Amino acid sequence: MIKRGFDIVVAAIVLVVTLPVTAAAALLVRLTMGAPVLFRQRRPGLRGVPFELVKFRTMSVGDPNVVDPSQDHVRMTAVGRVLRRFSIDELPQLLNVLRGDMSLVGPRPLLMEYLPLYSTEQARRHDTRPGITGWSQVMGRNSLTWQDKLRLDVWYVDHRSLALDLRILMLTVSRVFSGSGVSAADHVSVSKFTGNSPAESGATTGMNR
Repeated sequence: MIKRGFDIVVAAIVLVVTLPVTAAAALLVRLTMGAPVLFRQRRPGLRGVPFELVKFRTMSVGDPNVVDPSQDHVRMTAVGRVLRRFSIDELPQLLNVLRGDMSLVGPRPLLMEYLPLYSTEQARRHDTRPGITGWSQVMGRNSLTWQDKLRLDVWYVDHRSLALDLRILMLTVSRVFSGSGVSAADHVSVSKFTGNSPAESGATTGMNR
């Protein structure tokens, strides 16, 4: 209850404070990329229940259900690069927070198609609401391997607290202005998760036992 109340108050304040930035971003997207201004996609939320995530578009129009990171550099626009560089594209997700789909802090909501690929341990990342930012984001974001990212997500689930959330939010501000970890080594965003090898699945499933 404390976390949810904190989310509502902070999200509402940030929405008001960043309204000029949000309006300017929406106008730039509309002028340079046309409609729609927002990117919408079903993502797994608490306990894997799907919800519709919203964010500003950063790429030219394509099938939102097809993810091909090798083509990200082709579809990414100049405005989109700026929005991603400062995480402005994430601001509409504050509406997801107010609706209760997301939290300010938690494991990032990934793709629905990844759900059957997680090990039992990795699937525990859905034991809490997904977040706009999270422990794996401030520890490296897209520069991390998938195994490290999912391990950090589960670590957050096991250690989550208001104090940890405040620490992550402060680190997020620092990471946003430094731009660290926005992109993976070979892609504009991040490579696609294809599951675990047998050795990785066994090792991951056995964590924290």
